[in-house]
Amino acid sequence: MFRPFLIAVFAAIAPIDGAGAGSAGDAARATTAEPTAGARIRADVAFLADDARAGREAGTPGYDAAARYVAERFRQIGLAPAGDDGTYLQDAPLVSSKRVVESGRFVLIDSDGRERVLENQVDFFAARTAYAAFFDVTAPLVFAGYGVVDPRKDYDDYRGIDARGKIVLALSGAPANFSTEEAAYHRSEAAKRRAAEERGAVAVVTLPTQASAKRFPWARLRQFIAAERMAVAGGAPPLEAGAVMSVEGAARLFQGERRTYAQIAEAVANDPKTAPGSFALTASARISGASTIKPVKTANVVGFIKGADPALGREVVVLTAHLDHVGVADRAIAANSEDEPDRINNGALDNAIGVAMLIEAARALKSGPPPRRSVVFAALTAEEKGLVGAAYYAKNPPKGLETMVANVNLDMPLVLFPFTDVIAFGAERSSLGDDVAAIARDMSLGVIPDPIPQLSIFTRSDHYRFVLEGVPSVFLFVGFGGGGEATFGDFMQNHYHRPSDEIDLPIDYVAAARFAELNRRLARRIADADAAPQWNDGDLFGALAQKRAAP
Repeated sequence: MFRPFLIAVFAAIAPIDGAGAGSAGDAARATTAEPTAGARIRADVAFLADDARAGREAGTPGYDAAARYVAERFRQIGLAPAGDDGTYLQDAPLVSSKRVVESGRFVLIDSDGRERVLENQVDFFAARTAYAAFFDVTAPLVFAGYGVVDPRKDYDDYRGIDARGKIVLALSGAPANFSTEEAAYHRSEAAKRRAAEERGAVAVVTLPTQASAKRFPWARLRQFIAAERMAVAGGAPPLEAGAVMSVEGAARLFQGERRTYAQIAEAVANDPKTAPGSFALTASARISGASTIKPVKTANVVGFIKGADPALGREVVVLTAHLDHVGVADRAIAANSEDEPDRINNGALDNAIGVAMLIEAARALKSGPPPRRSVVFAALTAEEKGLVGAAYYAKNPPKGLETMVANVNLDMPLVLFPFTDVIAFGAERSSLGDDVAAIARDMSLGVIPDPIPQLSIFTRSDHYRFVLEGVPSVFLFVGFGGGGEATFGDFMQNHYHRPSDEIDLPIDYVAAARFAELNRRLARRIADADAAPQWNDGDLFGALAQKRAAP
């Protein structure tokens, strides 16, 4: 429900969805005064985070209403449409998948043919699949350390073993001799599967380390076994067969082998920088599992400002913010009263305010002289399902806007206080670091290094999908100075992915306008520069981009 004092602002913005919007009478009574940037941002947040949007889960009517609203705001601003058929909506064909938890089966087969059946949900749970409803593989087992390969550092966990036709056992995480962002890439499920697939493996089984078992206890992981994930439909099916093991299940895998699981876990705990040492096991395994798969209809919202430079105008700077959130909870986590439990995750800060800032940055950039390069503004779907809308866009940019030179991402800016510094996730990987430093300096803001590397933020928002496609990217986040650390801790503990992430949180809209301006200035600087951003020499993600571009 909207606050009465926002009626004038909403009338000026003219939302297209009737639920919660001002009436024609309201519009007639509205003031003609131009609302401030903070007021515009607040009005957009109020609409997007209203209960009528039902948490904006991708593929739901609430998300679709939010997408239509953003499309209308882009039209009012004067952005050119970059969606399908001359609209602002880029259909993103996705599929949803959920494990059929009870279907999981894991059987160890000793060298003499004796079978040992592991217990589903106690020793393991089977992988979730998105491209086939069922998998069933039987193959020998090989232990491949962390499952990490990085030629730049002469690191190869597959050295000395043959993974062709094998089930790969790989420790979670990555060795400690990688930087924060490099480690975040190497510890990702996708990177481990890709490395295994490239070496001919048929499945990947993830083993806990002492550190990961402490950080993510098995009882906690079991809460998410049946969670929904999404993927881009029609893509090349990745290596999906496999399982995740508990400590007890991992121990059973190595019974009778040359090294026990306890010895391996202790070794990596004592020396986290050294390769654990890979070897073939004597046993084989049969692993099977099933998932329910269904199509999802959803869309990204995309508009752009055409670049004015005859040579540089075909190059594109992409500003992104995810529009979706996590929808309605299965049960009440918080309650407005005993009679009316609140189960709607409205996501005011995650990420309605990021989208509102995207809109404000677009408005401000459009009101000035046209940039030299084209600038795209994209409100993306299904971030909460695995950065899937971004994955689709990064691989399928609109026609004429394919030459992406940089991405600037807005996600969950915690503008609950007058921030004094920012974190620039990924900035040190490319020349974008210099751009961020210059803009922050102009705005009297500090730039601090990642204070929470253990959370792997670099791989957990939409910019990462652009990084994986070779596009230098940066994700700006409110820093930890001036009360930021306490604010972050409180939000993550009490409001993150909870119904209490509402517009009635003490959002500082002056700070919100300043953060939107920070992103606008950065986009303008990149768009007007003589040279496009470049990966730093020797950078992992630059090397991955070169590998993809190689014939």
